[in-house]
Amino acid sequence: MSQRSFQKRAQYQEGRQVRGSRQTRAIGKRSRFGRGEEESEWKNTEVNALYQLMAAGVRVPKPYGYFDGVLLMELVVDVEGNSALSLNDIEFTPEDARECHRMLMQQVQLMLCTGLIHGDLSQYNVLAGGDGPVIIDLPQVVNAAGNNSARAMLLRDVDNVTDTLARFAPDLRHTRYGQELWGLFKRGELHTDTALTGEFLDDNSSVDVEGVQQVIEDARDEDERRQRGREESNA
Repeated sequence: MSQRSFQKRAQYQEGRQVRGSRQTRAIGKRSRFGRGEEESEWKNTEVNALYQLMAAGVRVPKPYGYFDGVLLMELVVDVEGNSALSLNDIEFTPEDARECHRMLMQQVQLMLCTGLIHGDLSQYNVLAGGDGPVIIDLPQVVNAAGNNSARAMLLRDVDNVTDTLARFAPDLRHTRYGQELWGLFKRGELHTDTALTGEFLDDNSSVDVEGVQQVIEDARDEDERRQRGREESNA
């Protein structure tokens, strides 16, 4: 708790629901009770996200229970049954790096379809499990529809894992999955079975500045005419 700045917490928590008005006021006042409630909400967010994402088919550790602030969950292991390493500790062949990246983009897609963005995805919180990558560390999960920073966080998540795996498969640097995912999500066209291409074209259409200015001037003139009309009627 002491390692998280207020600004960072606030950015992640935008769009989240707090249990009641008393908790909301206490958190806003930064009282001792409020800080405790905020930490409780932070932990509860991870627990709820684990159950929600597991039900959606996202590869996360299976939670077994949450008791007195302690979360008991599955130990992620590699193919030999040892504790799985993070992506940061793995050396990939180009083919394995591309496959890992493909699987992670599918997981990010499934998460976004549930309305969630990891918010801090990187090589340090993806484990190389025996059946593929497993995403961990979810207390800062972001509400995709209710957080103004959602797009930036999604792009950062995708860029982080892409940059890591592109060390072994440089061609991954040319993909634009983050932009593609967000574009589909904003248009309501993202589904769990949507086939991703990793391609995205920026909208480079020019803005009609003169047209916009004309609309503003017309609206101002109309407002002035209405104002004069009210003044004349009052006179």
